[in-house]
Amino acid sequence: MRQHHRRFLAAFVAGLLAIFGIADRVLAAGDSAAGKQVLVLWPEGAPGAQGTADKDKPTLTAHLPVPAIANGCAVVICPGGGYQHLAMSYEGHDVAEWFNTFGVAGFVLKYRLAPDYHHPSPLLDAQRAIRLVREKAADWHVDSHRVGVMGFSAGGHLASTAATHFDAGKPDASDPIDHQSCRPDFAILAYPVITMTDKFGHGGSKKNLLGANPEKGLAESLSNEMQVTAQTPPTFLFHTAEDSAVPVENSVEFFLALRRAGVPAEMHIYEKGRHGLGLGTKDPKIAWALGTWPGRLHDWMQLRGLLALRP
Repeated sequence: MRQHHRRFLAAFVAGLLAIFGIADRVLAAGDSAAGKQVLVLWPEGAPGAQGTADKDKPTLTAHLPVPAIANGCAVVICPGGGYQHLAMSYEGHDVAEWFNTFGVAGFVLKYRLAPDYHHPSPLLDAQRAIRLVREKAADWHVDSHRVGVMGFSAGGHLASTAATHFDAGKPDASDPIDHQSCRPDFAILAYPVITMTDKFGHGGSKKNLLGANPEKGLAESLSNEMQVTAQTPPTFLFHTAEDSAVPVENSVEFFLALRRAGVPAEMHIYEKGRHGLGLGTKDPKIAWALGTWPGRLHDWMQLRGLLALRP
């Protein structure tokens, strides 16, 4: 009975927010309606840190949904920027706040970048973020078995790397955060860089992540269409066919690899649309079409049971 009451209340509140168009204002209100806090991933210094400046300190910004509609699902969001800068607004905080409108906690990752940092620093940051969300799951009212990763463009490469390069945790580690698994329970990839090969890769992301002359073996190990296994988590992909910066083949090849491995996957390819669209709602000329992809993502998450209220 209590579960039924919670579901009704959640649906009622979410409906009101949508009807009156106040979701974004409520979520931006701060402490009174939703939580938002910034955590340094390694307070004592990140592995391989070259200093103590802001660029040396990866962080995670937690956007927590209104408690009445929180369902326990969480997503670590990796903004894009070619591994050289980060589109923290439209591929980060805006996305987290959109997740909040239907009860999902969004965690925006500020990871380390070139020219100061190359692989494996960004991956270590993403893995640490996933572990941290699980370690603090009780504090944030998150289900540790529904923690996903999302990425846009080069952030999509980072998210797909986290989805194909992970471990179950280190039980003997002195840091309790490292006890947690860094395998995401699901992945969401928006116009992602996937490969580090020259065939249809993104040269700028490759150079910034691997350096000017990477070893062939390293490039192949981070060409994630080659790294998919049956243990890769279920994945949602979005891309546009006319993306001239990151060819749609990146998503297509990853989707086909998921199919071969028997991993559940859904992909949406739109004919029109430039690279770097974010949620697809900014350009009025095409928002009526491209702005529908977040709805498809919501449907996919719901169908997979990711949005079910915690008991």
